[in-house]
Amino acid sequence: MSISPQNRGTRARSQSYVLLVTRFMLIFLLWCVLFFFCWPLALVALVLYPIVWLLLLPFRLLGIAVHGALDLVTALIMLPVRVMRAI
Repeated sequence: MSISPQNRGTRARSQSYVLLVTRFMLIFLLWCVLFFFCWPLALVALVLYPIVWLLLLPFRLLGIAVHGALDLVTALIMLPVRVMRAI
């Protein structure tokens, strides 16, 4: 039984969606457990999470830029090899 290319993309998207929902539910359940055992700490975590996310955002953008620059350098170095393979 072979999978057509169209179904392969749909299957990968549905699997990634299931993983995303599973991860979200696990994080939510862990937060509920924390809220049950130590509600002040859970509320502090709820308030501080967006602040920490905003503080770390420049580092994430820097990482994306560095990753793109390194991919460009890699592509330039590998260009002669790709040209030779095409011949």
